[in-house]
Formats: sequence, structure tokens, C-alpha cells
Amino acid sequence: MRNLVIVESPSKSKTIQKYLGDDFEVVSSKGHIRDLSTTGKGGLGVDVDNGFKPTYKINKDKGDTVKQLKTKVKKARMVYLATDPDREGEAISWHLADELGLDNTKAQRVVFNEITKPAILEAFEHPRDVDMNLVRSQETRRILDRIIGFKLSKLLQSKISSKSAGRVQSVALRLIVEKEKEIQAFVPEEKWTIKAYFDKNKTEFDAELEKFEGKTLKIKNQAENDKILSELNNEFKVQSIVEKAGAKAHKFPFITSTLQQEAANKLNFPAKKTMRIAQKLYEGVDMKDGQEGLITYMRTDSTRFSDGFVKDAQNFIRNTYGQEYVGFYKVKDNNNAQDAHEAIRMTHIEYTPEYLKDVLSADELKLYSLIYARSLASLMSSPKTKTITVTLAQKGYEFIAKGSKLEFDGYLKVYSKYESSKDKWLPELKQDEIIHSLKNEGTQSFSNPPLRYSEARLIEALESKGIGRPSTYAMIIDTIIERAYVTLEKGESSKTKVFIPTEQGFLTDSKLKEHFESIINVDYTAQMESELDHIAEGNQDHVEALTRFYNRFTPLLTQAYETMEKIAPVEVGRDCPLCGNPLVQRKGRFGPFIACSTYPTCKHIEKIEKEKEEPQFTGEMCPNCGSPLVTRKGRFGPFVACSNYPTCKTIINSKAKTQEVKETGEMCPDCGKPLVEKMSRYGKPFVGCSNYPKCRYIQKKAKTEDEE
Repeated sequence: MRNLVIVESPSKSKTIQKYLGDDFEVVSSKGHIRDLSTTGKGGLGVDVDNGFKPTYKINKDKGDTVKQLKTKVKKARMVYLATDPDREGEAISWHLADELGLDNTKAQRVVFNEITKPAILEAFEHPRDVDMNLVRSQETRRILDRIIGFKLSKLLQSKISSKSAGRVQSVALRLIVEKEKEIQAFVPEEKWTIKAYFDKNKTEFDAELEKFEGKTLKIKNQAENDKILSELNNEFKVQSIVEKAGAKAHKFPFITSTLQQEAANKLNFPAKKTMRIAQKLYEGVDMKDGQEGLITYMRTDSTRFSDGFVKDAQNFIRNTYGQEYVGFYKVKDNNNAQDAHEAIRMTHIEYTPEYLKDVLSADELKLYSLIYARSLASLMSSPKTKTITVTLAQKGYEFIAKGSKLEFDGYLKVYSKYESSKDKWLPELKQDEIIHSLKNEGTQSFSNPPLRYSEARLIEALESKGIGRPSTYAMIIDTIIERAYVTLEKGESSKTKVFIPTEQGFLTDSKLKEHFESIINVDYTAQMESELDHIAEGNQDHVEALTRFYNRFTPLLTQAYETMEKIAPVEVGRDCPLCGNPLVQRKGRFGPFIACSTYPTCKHIEKIEKEKEEPQFTGEMCPNCGSPLVTRKGRFGPFVACSNYPTCKTIINSKAKTQEVKETGEMCPDCGKPLVEKMSRYGKPFVGCSNYPKCRYIQKKAKTEDEE
């Protein structure tokens, strides 16, 4: 009999199997095997009147997986539950143990933060029981989300045709809507900046007017600007010279949110793409000695490193760059952090980006390089700077010239690709020296409205306010876009995409604020996250927390059903051919359609016909009949054909032909089969499982940098 190890992802199985040897068989649950059912009162799958007792059911696509696992469990000497090292992973382990009929004598939990041989072997030396506090915390979160999601979504669907609401997604929407309202209410303020421009010893520099007779000066209009310029001449006196030594702030290692932010800002990666690539790097890539995990677990809110890594990294820095580059190890204070495991770092210090350039794809290498550089930078000395501030004065007006230069590069030795530092020093100046300006000039500008949220700024805001957790940020963003509450568009002054609320987003937020302000808000949502943390620590009863929430939520829901105005569907200007009542446009699962306003009394419906697209001429002629060639759209995408169809059926190039299947080199996270590149019926490329139709996993093809 062998020991059975159950992990979440098939791609981990081979790596862990290699480390554990023949006494172990490593298999995958392929994620969650079960979830709350949709039975019982309100379809919640939760018995609200009996201590919020949940009812679970096996997921539709996991029936065969569970049967296979049960067969293997019967033959196993011992079962090790090795799911991910967070609350979600702990819950999956408990669901497996419960569904497979395992107790503490037959099953143990093992946790590791990285998929390397030392970490795996160490984890199996110290197995433990499933942590039921973590399980209760995850279960409470799931029940809260089910209650709010089901009950609030049903209300919004019936009243205003919004698709859904959620405990966290609705607060994220609130932040975006409130930011947009700030922008709409913003009134630009005119301001003027006066600068004097100099050239000394072939070094050009400028100084900006900041004070008059010791008081800060604000120039509000052109009249004030012109008056000051008329009083100035080109003769300035050096009033003071102040030089200071400084240092850049210490770089902390990546946690989930800061990795997503930095990848968005420096690599232009959406949060979802960052997490997808990080998952691959964590689970392992094919090396010459087999599959190897390259980074630690990517869902974390702790900036802590293991003692072993700190020692190895500091030795590497010392030997590679010198003792002066070794910095002090710091851990960032964060009251919201669970500190369950380490910050995100590389697993092997010797696996430099250069070493892996032929192993990783272009995007994988970009993200790995960022993580590698940040891990080292966080253990290196801070860059030392020198600044100079010179005050140039005349007639009571004080102009400030500033310069700075890097004296010691510190962590920039490895991080300069992601954080630049340009020297701008001033020419040699002496106290009381007279210096003449080339010109004095005023420039008009206007104050700018607040910045809209980019993905990076939204994640930063959610984290700082204690809303959501590392594993949820990408999903929150996906949900509000998918529900058509916001769009993600390029900003007016930047290529960075920003969130803009749609009309439905404004309406949804308005109704939630009107009827559920005491629950759907930043403070209460952050408080609930804190309560979930207390449950995870064993310091709070989960039933009490659920009861308090439910007693607060239910009266609000009842009142909203009574008082929230139902928005009537838009009439299309025609009457129903069956009963004569007005026809209206409605929304369905497959898009908008036209129906009788008296539904369900009259069930007449009509499809909304799409406008016929005119074929586009290519400028070339048909080789068979001489008629113009045109571009048309077919079920498999665009193609070029003769405009004399159907008399002439010439087709020049057709994407309806069978496409050559090309493997991507990645494995399906659901079933472990190879992922392949395919072409959709609409001519769009995508990546899907080669085991289709048995496995229907689809992954959007990663965009190029230019597209993003």
C-alpha cells in the first residue's frame, strides 16, 4: 500500500511525485470538488433557522474525480491533503476529507509555501490536522457571499435589470462611481507658474518662484502673472544654498496586491494575467531535471521571508555586489495581514532570469524577472542621494532651484529597470553671488481632476481600506466588468486603462446606496473582513457573526422590495400582434429581445434583428468571372469571396478550413491534458483544452503588450 497525496492542480502532481518517490502517489482534485447546493429556502443551500448549517453538493464536473479518489483512498496506507496554503486551500482539504470519509487517523494536512524538494520534504515531516478555524472562516465568507449574492441579485434583477450584487464587488463599484462623480463635479482652477532660466558654465537650470517676502505665493490669473513679471529684471542674488544627504525608502518584497500593482504599472499586465502567470511559476515549469517551482505561493499579504532565504540572499548579495549592498531585513507592519506564509519570492537564488531565459515564455520571464529583482532589492541597502536647494532672490521674490544626484545606487543595482534615478545637479554657485537669468517666463496651467482608478490604483485602494483579500482582487475586477457595470478604457492622457462606470453601474450603485447604505459601504465591508480574520484565529464564533449580519440585512431587503421603484422596460413603438398591447425591449440570458408588455399573460416574443453588414470591396477582381472581390463574414470569421455569389461561388481564402492544432506547452488546470491554440467560429483565436468536449476549459489567449 502506498501513501496517497491529494493536491489541487494536476500540474503540481508531477513535481511533487518526483520529490516524494515511489512510496507516494500524487493525484489532483482539480480545485474544489463541491460547493453550496441551491436547495432549501430561497435556494441558498443554507439552513438560516438552524445555525446557518450549509448543505453541500458535488460539482457537476467533479463526479468522476470524486469516484476515482474514493477508489484510491481505499487502497492507500495514509492520505495527505496537500492543497494550497490559505483558507481556500484549507477548506478544499476539509471538503475532501469529509466527502471521502477520512478521519484524523487516515488523513493529515501538509502545507508548503513553495514547490521545491526541501520545502516538500520538510512539510511531510510535520503533518497536522485540518485547521477548522480556517475552514469556518472560509465557510462563513462563502455563506455571506451566497446570501448577499442570491438575495440582493434577485432584487436588482427584478427591479432595475442589474445582473448581480456582491459583498465586495458592490463596494468596489462604489469606489469607482464616487471617483467618477468627483471628476464630474470638478471645476478646474487656473494657476500660473513663473520660472527664471539660467545658464552657467554651460549648465542650464531653472528656478521657480515660490515666495514673496517670506510668504508662499499663488498666482491665480494672467493679470497677477504680468504684474510680477513687469517688476522683475534678470539680476538675481544667491540668497541661500542648502545641501542634504538622503536615502530612498526601503523596498519591501511583493505581496499579492503589490505584485499586481507593479506588474500593471511596469509590465502593463492586467491583474488576472499576472495571477495566471504567477500560478504557473509557482506550480512549476519544465527544467532539465524535471518540473520545478520557481516562486513561492502567490496569494499572500505578508512581507516576511524565511530565515533560510534571508541568509542565502544576503550571502548572494555580498558575494556578487559587495558588503555595502547588504541591507537590513525589515517586515512591514500590516494590521490586515494574515501572515500565513511568506512574501512572494524566487525559490532558488541561483535561478537568475538570464539562467531561465530559454525555459520561460516572454511574459513568464518578464514577471519572474520582476519578482527576482524585487526579492533581492528588498534585502539590499537603500540608494543614497544628495540634494541641493538654492534660493535666488530679487525685490522680495524668492525663486527655488533644486538638484539631486545619486551617490550610491544600493538596490537600484538590481531594480533600476523598474525604478529610474536621473541626476540633475546645479552648477557651482556661491553665497551672495549675482547671477543673471536668460529669461523670466510665466506659464498658464489648470488644476487636474482626480485620477480615475486603474487596476493598480483600485487594488491599492481596496487593500488600504481592508476590503477583499489577496485571492479576490482579480476576481472582483473581472466581475464588475463582466456585469457591464464598468468599462476598462485607455485614459485621455495615458495609455494606462482606467475604470469608467456605465449607466447601469451608476444606477446599480445608486439603488444600493439608497436602500443598503449601512451594509454596502467601505467601513462595514472592512469590518466583516476583520471578523472573518477573528474567526480564522479562533477568537470569534462564526454563527454569531452570521446571525448579526442576517438580522441587519433582512429588514433592509424586505423594505427594499416594498419601496424600490421598478424601472419599466422601454417601449419600441409597436403593438403586440397577438393582444394589441405595447411591445417592449427586455433583457435575457442571451441578450436583448422584444416581448409583449403584459408578459406572462401574453408570451409573444420577437428576436432583435441585427443590421446586415455591407460587404467591403477589396479592390481586386474575381479570377473566375471578373466581378469585384469582397470581404464577407461567415460562421468561422471573415473571408474573401466573389461579389457575384451565388452565381459565382469563388472563395479566395476561407477560415472555415480546419486549423492546425498547436500545443502551447502548458497543461490544462482542470484535467492535466495539453492546452492548444484554436480558432473560434467567429475567427478569434483562443487557448483551450485538447481533451474537448470531455473537458471544456477555455483560457483567453494572452494579449501582446501593444494590445494591452
